[in-house]
Amino acid sequence: MRRHYVVTYDISDDKRRNVVFKTLHGFGDHVQYSVFFCELSDAEFVDLRGRLRSAINHSEDQVLLVDIGTATRPLESGLAVVGKGYDPPVKTIVI
Repeated sequence: MRRHYVVTYDISDDKRRNVVFKTLHGFGDHVQYSVFFCELSDAEFVDLRGRLRSAINHSEDQVLLVDIGTATRPLESGLAVVGKGYDPPVKTIVI
Protein backbone atom coordinates (compact mmCIF):
# COMPACT_ATOMS: atom_id res chain seq x y z
CA MET A 1 0.00 0.00 0.00
CA ARG A 2 1.29 3.45 -0.88
CA ARG A 3 1.34 6.25 1.67
CA HIS A 4 1.69 10.02 1.53
CA TYR A 5 4.66 11.64 3.29
CA VAL A 6 5.74 15.20 3.91
CA VAL A 7 9.54 15.34 3.87
CA THR A 8 11.33 18.43 5.09
CA TYR A 9 14.97 19.09 5.78
CA ASP A 10 17.26 21.56 7.54
CA ILE A 11 20.80 21.25 6.17
CA SER A 12 23.31 24.11 6.34
CA ASP A 13 26.00 22.63 4.06
CA ASP A 14 25.33 23.42 0.38
CA LYS A 15 26.83 20.21 -0.97
CA ARG A 16 24.87 17.91 1.36
CA ARG A 17 21.70 19.95 0.86
CA ASN A 18 22.02 19.58 -2.92
CA VAL A 19 22.46 15.81 -2.59
CA VAL A 20 19.34 15.60 -0.40
CA PHE A 21 17.37 17.79 -2.81
CA LYS A 22 18.34 15.65 -5.81
CA THR A 23 17.55 12.47 -3.90
CA LEU A 24 14.11 13.70 -2.87
CA HIS A 25 13.39 15.05 -6.35
CA GLY A 26 13.53 11.45 -7.58
CA PHE A 27 10.94 10.37 -5.01
CA GLY A 28 8.41 13.18 -4.82
CA ASP A 29 7.17 16.65 -5.67
CA HIS A 30 9.10 19.74 -4.58
CA VAL A 31 6.47 22.06 -3.06
CA GLN A 32 8.48 24.57 -1.02
CA TYR A 33 12.12 25.45 -0.48
CA SER A 34 12.91 22.44 1.73
CA VAL A 35 9.63 20.52 1.55
CA PHE A 36 8.59 17.60 -0.62
CA PHE A 37 5.38 15.60 -0.91
CA CYS A 38 6.09 11.94 -1.61
CA GLU A 39 3.84 8.97 -2.33
CA LEU A 40 5.81 5.86 -1.41
CA SER A 41 5.46 2.13 -1.03
CA ASP A 42 7.07 0.51 2.03
CA ALA A 43 10.09 -0.51 -0.06
CA GLU A 44 10.47 2.99 -1.53
CA PHE A 45 10.29 4.48 1.98
CA VAL A 46 13.08 2.20 3.19
CA ASP A 47 15.16 3.01 0.09
CA LEU A 48 14.65 6.77 0.51
CA ARG A 49 15.45 6.70 4.22
CA GLY A 50 18.67 4.78 3.54
CA ARG A 51 19.76 7.22 0.84
CA LEU A 52 19.06 10.17 3.12
CA ARG A 53 20.97 8.57 5.99
CA SER A 54 23.99 8.25 3.68
CA ALA A 55 23.72 11.84 2.46
CA ILE A 56 23.56 13.79 5.73
CA ASN A 57 25.80 14.61 8.65
CA HIS A 58 23.90 13.07 11.56
CA SER A 59 25.19 15.54 14.13
CA GLU A 60 24.38 18.68 12.07
CA ASP A 61 21.51 17.91 9.68
CA GLN A 62 17.87 17.03 10.14
CA VAL A 63 15.39 15.37 7.79
CA LEU A 64 11.80 14.82 8.91
CA LEU A 65 9.62 12.22 7.17
CA VAL A 66 6.01 12.66 8.27
CA ASP A 67 3.51 9.94 7.37
CA ILE A 68 0.20 11.64 6.53
CA GLY A 69 -1.81 8.60 5.56
CA THR A 70 -2.68 6.22 2.81
CA ALA A 71 -2.52 7.26 -0.81
CA THR A 72 -6.05 6.03 -1.52
CA ARG A 73 -7.35 9.60 -1.44
CA PRO A 74 -5.84 12.62 -3.18
CA LEU A 75 -3.20 14.38 -1.11
CA GLU A 76 -4.79 17.77 -1.60
CA SER A 77 -8.05 16.58 0.00
CA GLY A 78 -6.28 16.44 3.37
CA LEU A 79 -4.43 19.75 3.16
CA ALA A 80 -5.44 22.92 4.94
CA VAL A 81 -3.69 25.80 3.17
CA VAL A 82 -3.23 29.37 4.33
CA GLY A 83 -2.29 31.72 1.51
CA LYS A 84 -1.42 30.55 -1.98
CA GLY A 85 -3.14 27.26 -2.77
CA TYR A 86 -1.42 23.98 -3.53
CA ASP A 87 -1.60 22.95 -7.17
CA PRO A 88 -0.40 19.37 -7.62
CA PRO A 89 1.85 18.90 -10.63
CA VAL A 90 0.27 17.47 -13.73
CA LYS A 91 1.75 14.05 -14.39
CA THR A 92 1.82 12.85 -17.96
CA ILE A 93 2.58 9.37 -19.15
CA VAL A 94 4.76 9.07 -22.20
CA ILE A 95 4.76 5.74 -24.02
